[in-house]
Amino acid sequence: MKLILQKGPRAEASTLVMFLAKDKGAPKPASTKFTVELKSLLDAAISDARFTGAKQESVFFRHCAVAGFTNVLFVGLGETEKLDSEAVRVAGATVYAALKGHKVTAAALSGESLFKAIKDSSVAIQALAEGLLLSDYAYDELKTKAKTPAEKFVSAVTLLTPLAPSQAQQKALKRAEILSECQNFTRWLGDTPGNLMTPTILAEETAKAAKGTGLKVTIWDKARIKKENFGGLLSVSLGSDQEPRFIIMEYKGAGAGKRPVCFVGKGLTFDSGGISIKPSAAMEEMKYDMCGGAAVIGTLLALAKLKAKVNVIGLVPASENMPGPSALKPGDVYKARNGKSVEVFNTDAEGRLILGDALAYGSEQKPVAMFDAATLTGAILVALGNTHTGVFTRDVKLRKRIQEAGETTGELVWAMPLNDFHREDMKGTHADLCNISAGRLAGSSTAAAFLEEFVSEGIPWAHFDIAGTAWNVSSRFPYCPKKSASGVIVRTFVELAESY
Repeated sequence: MKLILQKGPRAEASTLVMFLAKDKGAPKPASTKFTVELKSLLDAAISDARFTGAKQESVFFRHCAVAGFTNVLFVGLGETEKLDSEAVRVAGATVYAALKGHKVTAAALSGESLFKAIKDSSVAIQALAEGLLLSDYAYDELKTKAKTPAEKFVSAVTLLTPLAPSQAQQKALKRAEILSECQNFTRWLGDTPGNLMTPTILAEETAKAAKGTGLKVTIWDKARIKKENFGGLLSVSLGSDQEPRFIIMEYKGAGAGKRPVCFVGKGLTFDSGGISIKPSAAMEEMKYDMCGGAAVIGTLLALAKLKAKVNVIGLVPASENMPGPSALKPGDVYKARNGKSVEVFNTDAEGRLILGDALAYGSEQKPVAMFDAATLTGAILVALGNTHTGVFTRDVKLRKRIQEAGETTGELVWAMPLNDFHREDMKGTHADLCNISAGRLAGSSTAAAFLEEFVSEGIPWAHFDIAGTAWNVSSRFPYCPKKSASGVIVRTFVELAESY
């Protein structure tokens, strides 16, 4: 989809889109030269309750010939007092769905009606563009039926501004395009089936995507992983005929003396549970167990394309977890990168094993802060459902920084408990640590406590459990595809990196 900023009132499009917020319970039209013509259409929609201005609400008038446009689409923004960038992002998704549903290929959006509701036009433009571009994603490349020309809808959208677009507005649009492109790439990595996205292919796709961006990508093979004492990553990979990979991404946008921000992502390209095999129901969804790693890849790509003034390292340990003849067994003990011994009581708690090595390596890079993302526990779904990403950190200042980043990007995060009780629960019987606790309670917190054992003292660190938000969240966020990867936390990670 092509997005254009252009001074109004006309554009080469068949449909005009107007935004309206609910003011004291009723839609409040924008003050424009089209008001008299548009008001008669709007009044008709309001009178029979087809349109109230609520979120995700729209009404379409075909062949009404208003101000040179063939069609008019009214889109609701929600309650005036609750308007924020997320409401605009949702409105962008609503626009996309309505245009696609009515087979509209080109539309002009009234910036005046949007800016009347959201005073900061740059914020409004970025959020609206993200809503449109994130909606314009579908993983259908493996289907044999080619789309007909009539099915290729919404190819061009023009946002009409009252004045000539400013540099700040153009920059906001460009930022939205880069963030959406990288979030959609993150989705694509997650949606690709496990047989087509092995650890080796994930590493190759990362290197391919990084070309020309300024990102340096280094890939360790199995021999190097063994040499570097990545006992967790190596052990998890033993049951598969697919070799593990460790992906290192480096972006230098600041001076050499500035300490980097480090992001670590779980890259389990398929998780059967290993010897502690999962039930067959929904096991096909375990191709999504690498969404944390995909998010880190998307984050580094975005920062490089944005030319962010920060140094960043991205680390993705990638493996399959399969029950092959050489697979890791319950009761086995291995030694991790940082020298700690770990006994494995459940081979389905494998993500923390490969992340432990990566966090230890990340700590050695002496980062100013370190963040990891992983589809780590089913327990986080019980606690938070599919709306909020759970965040675990003991650093109060870091927690506040994360909360502010989430509020800026519209990605919902929620602080979860992490304390010495959880850490005590992860002590091993015959090794320093055990990969699961003795009881079933606080599973997400004990998993975070295990990861904490691999972060060097003094490094601000936070763990993001995205098991509930990494896929199948379209019922909550309309700009996310149905039954597909969401690309969650990319925007927040970019915001966090840029805050240093």
